[in-house]
Amino acid sequence: MKKTVTALIGLSLLVSCGNKNQAPLFADVALADEKQTSDWLAYGRTHNERRYSPATDINTNNVADLKVDWFIELPNDVGLVSTPLVVNGVMYFTGTMNIIRAVDATNGSLIWEYDPKVVEEVKGKRKIGWAHSRGISFYEGRIFAATWDGRLIAIDAGTGAEIWSVRTYDMERSLYITGAPKAFKGKVLIGNGGTENGPTRGWVTAYEADTGEEAWKFYIVPGNPADGFENAAMEMAAETWTGDWWKHGGGGNAWHGFTYDAELDMLYIGTGNGSPWNQKIRSPGGGDNLFLSCIVALNPDTGEYVWHYQTTPGDTWDYTSNMDIILADLNIEGEERKAILHAPKNGFFYVIDRKTGKLISAEPYVETTWASHIDMKTGRPVEVEGSRYEDGPADITPSPWGAHNWQAMSYNPQTGLVYIPTHHLSTNFSDEGIDLENWQAREFTGGLGVRRKFSDKQPREYSASLQAWDPVKQEVAWYLPQETFWNAGTLTTAGNLVFQGRSDGKFLAYEASTGEILWEFDAGLGISAPPITYTINGRQYISLLVGFGGGFAGLGADAAELGWSYGIHSRRLISFSLEGSAEMAALPPPYFPEPLNDPNFTINDEMAARGAIVYTSCGVCHGSGLIAGGMAPDLRASALVLNKEAFSSIVRDGILAGRGMPGQPEITERELEDLRHYVRQRAMETSTSDRTGSTNNPRKEVESH
Repeated sequence: MKKTVTALIGLSLLVSCGNKNQAPLFADVALADEKQTSDWLAYGRTHNERRYSPATDINTNNVADLKVDWFIELPNDVGLVSTPLVVNGVMYFTGTMNIIRAVDATNGSLIWEYDPKVVEEVKGKRKIGWAHSRGISFYEGRIFAATWDGRLIAIDAGTGAEIWSVRTYDMERSLYITGAPKAFKGKVLIGNGGTENGPTRGWVTAYEADTGEEAWKFYIVPGNPADGFENAAMEMAAETWTGDWWKHGGGGNAWHGFTYDAELDMLYIGTGNGSPWNQKIRSPGGGDNLFLSCIVALNPDTGEYVWHYQTTPGDTWDYTSNMDIILADLNIEGEERKAILHAPKNGFFYVIDRKTGKLISAEPYVETTWASHIDMKTGRPVEVEGSRYEDGPADITPSPWGAHNWQAMSYNPQTGLVYIPTHHLSTNFSDEGIDLENWQAREFTGGLGVRRKFSDKQPREYSASLQAWDPVKQEVAWYLPQETFWNAGTLTTAGNLVFQGRSDGKFLAYEASTGEILWEFDAGLGISAPPITYTINGRQYISLLVGFGGGFAGLGADAAELGWSYGIHSRRLISFSLEGSAEMAALPPPYFPEPLNDPNFTINDEMAARGAIVYTSCGVCHGSGLIAGGMAPDLRASALVLNKEAFSSIVRDGILAGRGMPGQPEITERELEDLRHYVRQRAMETSTSDRTGSTNNPRKEVESH
């Protein structure tokens, strides 16, 4: 059954237990229930964030019979990376520009649509960030959503009416939100991203779920000691920093990785990298730089510090710990341990006691050239000499893309395995030629404080894999090499299955115990979002959003090689079942934009050189080297660039803000013209050349500093 959301506004559905337009008041007990199969109530299905369902209707014996049950065309959406929720027969999901939709989970009929009007909020303002979101949260009959521009909003789950909205940071800051809020114990937690965009000091804030009033705030790194410290944790953390770190912000932004432990009544947050990346700038005398790259346990009622475990002390490689924090009970050497399972960017898989924060075990799950191992006596990595590029350029594995990024991993308590979307890449780090003493980031211009480029020698012939990891034995159980990079998160079930979508558009089911491929579906477009499952009226569904997105979609030539060009392939929400019979038209084949050749445009090389500098902040969406990967249009092929007035109305005035292109009101006439000359120069340079790059490795990683 096909539904187009733009044609269904106004339809309604009763979702309550007898009360019209009132959603069930599920709270922490329901959100922690691992036994139910009807709903998907939280980002990771339950508070435990396992992405595991005990449903067995779809299993290894019949998964090959999966077919499309219903689908929705999403023609106005771009990158889709989020996890839908299912509550009492209603599916909720977020699309481009943070528009929230509620649909009937059995047929896709639209119930309501909520538009937070991000376009109006950012109009005329300098803004950075992304037009996508990884998800939403449900709690006591409300949907909680965060917007790209920094608002946290509560929505009535039954009607779609806004209940309250709060601004979580000043619009003059170069911050953004792409993560899902975490609702728990009457509160909603949210952080933000933007470490690379300016001098930022990371924090998380908890708001009262009923009113939106601020309950508490926890800063991740200390501020200027002269201003005093907010609490004892910040005073302790300050002892691990040197120099005038507060002038650089420090970083640590928590943009993903929030878990509430309903059993222990503990909140865990994963923290980010330093601002800037290079520790020699932000903390020139070294130090651990707490609480960068940590799991921090907090009191959920007050936000007070309880314990921390730091995965990468003194991070200088963008090794965030913002990845999944999964809760599991493991039998280790005959003892039941309440554990955290964590696979951050740095390449080591951690099993941590979630009561105390003490390390239980840690082993590398990919190649790790920055550290040889984790010292079990101290819990600290044993770093390889020269890995901090202190003696010159250094090839470091994993790369800043991480051994594992935000793409969700899942844990199956039946097989005892964790299923990780894994990356195998190496990056060359260097700060040669950078004035380390005087370097300073500014709002909206930012910087890393380090040069990076793709290493000549890579750890493997393939850049990604799906890996089944045994957290008790701390070893790989099975793995499958993948030819394409940036594949989506996983789902696992009691049917002995693992599901994953890939950036090449394939959606697959694997036998969870062996990795054997049991079913494959061609979605016709790269998949970046993780699947979910739920059961209604005896029918088990597998659902996911299809729409190439996330950081790799803005990379450039290698993402472009996939052919998911902007505006060509309609995004979709697809639900499968064993009983499915929907007919879904095929999407167009991969498309590769051809740069326009305009002999009437005379290129000025000097202006183009200046335009290349202006373009630096554009490349994260439009692609490094002006080769777009699918997140945004390929400007080399755009006729609008040839029209000075039209180009100005888009770049400066923001007339296409609704498509994710906010205006840049501060840009000058000269900069606009320089930018046009750079675009035309690159179009001419690439118009007759063959497509370069390889989906096997994203080798066009731009050198940045």
